[in-house]
Amino acid sequence: MSLIPSVFGQQSNETPEGHVFKVDLLGLKKGEVKVEVEEVNILQISGKRSRDKKEKNDTWHRIERSSDKFLRRFRLPENAKMDQIKASMVNGVLIVTIPKEEVKKPDVKTIAAGGDRVVVPRVF
Repeated sequence: MSLIPSVFGQQSNETPEGHVFKVDLLGLKKGEVKVEVEEVNILQISGKRSRDKKEKNDTWHRIERSSDKFLRRFRLPENAKMDQIKASMVNGVLIVTIPKEEVKKPDVKTIAAGGDRVVVPRVF
């Protein structure tokens, strides 16, 4: 479900170390954005863009900037380390990085069986 207007572009990619999500949130301050983990492996980005305050003597001719709430959810892969998520805002771009669990390789033990060698994988 996406309630972020199309002006908030986003991209996600996977690196050897983890998963990276970038969302364009130009004009928003750090305090106007929330990054949360919801349920199992759901990353939720939400917030509200504040409306400019109108001064007594101001006459506005056009308002095309939204001041609505926004919400974006991403389902994260099973290998995401949910307890190590980091987020930062750089020049109006929210960057969320999530490290991946290391893939465990099976421990292989060679066993001699009557002169023939048999390899038995051990998975823990």
